[in-house]
Amino acid sequence: MRTIPGNQEHRAWEMGVEGYAIDVPVTGINNGKITLSVVITCIVAASCGLIYGYDLGISGGVTTMPSFLLKLFPSVLKKAAATKPNIYCVYDSQLLTTFTSSLYIAGMFATLVASRLVKTLGRRNVMLLGGSTFLVGSALNGGAVNVAMLILGRMMLGFGLGFTNQAAPIYLSEVAPPKWRGSFGTGFQFFIGIGVLAASCINLAAAKHPNGWRFCLGLAIVPAAIMTFGALFISDSPSSLVERNKIEQAKKALLNIGGKDTDIEPELALLIINSEMAKAINQEPFMTIFQRQYRPQLVIGMLAIPFFHQMSGINAIAFYAPVLFQSVGMGNDSALFATIILGMVNILSILVSAFAIDLCGRRFLLMEAGIQMIFTEVGVAIVLALTTGTDGTKRISKGYAIVILVLMCFYMLLVLVGHGVR
Repeated sequence: MRTIPGNQEHRAWEMGVEGYAIDVPVTGINNGKITLSVVITCIVAASCGLIYGYDLGISGGVTTMPSFLLKLFPSVLKKAAATKPNIYCVYDSQLLTTFTSSLYIAGMFATLVASRLVKTLGRRNVMLLGGSTFLVGSALNGGAVNVAMLILGRMMLGFGLGFTNQAAPIYLSEVAPPKWRGSFGTGFQFFIGIGVLAASCINLAAAKHPNGWRFCLGLAIVPAAIMTFGALFISDSPSSLVERNKIEQAKKALLNIGGKDTDIEPELALLIINSEMAKAINQEPFMTIFQRQYRPQLVIGMLAIPFFHQMSGINAIAFYAPVLFQSVGMGNDSALFATIILGMVNILSILVSAFAIDLCGRRFLLMEAGIQMIFTEVGVAIVLALTTGTDGTKRISKGYAIVILVLMCFYMLLVLVGHGVR
């Protein structure tokens, strides 16, 4: 058995891969010190969340703008102008739904290949690829002259999101000091919240301008440019470089992260061992996860929790909040302002969850939030049924619209604090 020594405070880690034992520091590079390089690289990576958040917030607001609908979806305006429109069916347009969903369908397919690209090309390069694709998609959306061009741009955005959302969280976890890894990981979610709030504010400011929708969609270039050009000036993560056998570049990356006076040999040795362990694990056949002994993890961790979280209704609020508020009787400006309030609650929820995880534990938060989410959703359904009727032809009063907003804010808080820690 070989031993690889380190010259800081040590602890022997026995690793059963090809007979290695490694003597390494347990506190990570430079004893977990946060250097300027670490901060910059993590901000660049977390800004991928800004791209995602901006798109989440912008699409729902744009679909309520009369100028946007008149240009590309006039049938929706005709329904809204009916004598007694059904508020549940005003936005019942296959083409308009395709505008929203095309991004996420493209993102789903991009995710299927992104994991392979992250391994072969590296985290940084995949972020560059995703950011460049997003830049193209933003330009197409901002200059769209027909629905086909609009949907093509949305699909390009989806491919970009699929790539960046796969690479950025991995990059953050690999570059951040072990002591602060959780906090830096939360930064990705925090940037998503900032993107949602910024998009909601921009929607409100541009709603009345004839070409406001172009400005809103085209402005997605800004967060994409921040991330893309920022990624040009950072190195790939040491783990990714070791994984691709670029040891010398990994040494330079470790020095950039920890500082020139850092002893990188123990950390480099640990990365090499971890890489060999990962390669050994990858030799296991994929069908192993379907064996009976792993069935609980498969059903609960990979299927039940992700599936039911997605089906809980959070996506309807995230994508269509302005549409929902406008459908229940709020004016266009009021609907967009209510969405801004939801965005503020979103950011507050992320901050609360960062502290609640360690205090209460993930399982407790998941169960407690799930129970309360049921009450908020049932409450929304009851208020809508009593005030608008089952046929959707009645108008909700301002007071009840505020009740709907309050219930949705509580729901958002519960989802992010409880299910956000899954």
